[in-house]
Amino acid sequence: MSDADVIVVGGGPAGLSAALFCAKNDLETVAFDGDGTWLHKAHLFNYLGIRSMDGDVFLERAREQTTADHGATLHEDTEVEAVERDGEAFVVTADGEEHTATYVVLATGANRDLAEELGCALDEDGVVEADVTMETSVAGVYATGAMVRAEEWQAVISAGDGAAAALNILSKEKGEHYHDFDTPADV
Repeated sequence: MSDADVIVVGGGPAGLSAALFCAKNDLETVAFDGDGTWLHKAHLFNYLGIRSMDGDVFLERAREQTTADHGATLHEDTEVEAVERDGEAFVVTADGEEHTATYVVLATGANRDLAEELGCALDEDGVVEADVTMETSVAGVYATGAMVRAEEWQAVISAGDGAAAALNILSKEKGEHYHDFDTPADV
């Protein structure tokens, strides 16, 4: 059993964005990536700051930025089998091993099974209900990207959802509204 502050389930733009923000701000962050993201079939022309990039190249760079640059632990090609609440923590089972965390960010695309098993509320379209911070009806559980939208699935929207979830987690941990704002002096 390993302990983390945040466990992210999913390694697409939403999951990697959440993991990046959390790890960059000194939260012990573990991400599980089953590598089922739709970005493998995409080419980005409509992602702000990227003129043209193959989805696989984007993923490779995002993974490196999240892990090598900011210290998140990424378990690639690892499917999460279950997520359960255990008191104040969550237990995530992947490859038969249990991992615990205070917060869970679900970034599993249109697959809402884990959210349903956790008891997250769904709306009439069958998508996970989340507020603007991406927190679900289950405190400490966040849902992002296609999980919270019946349509309008875009990489840049998903990355923003992951950032929103991470900033809310950071605000809770710091006890005040947190803004991850860097300046040239921080480089």
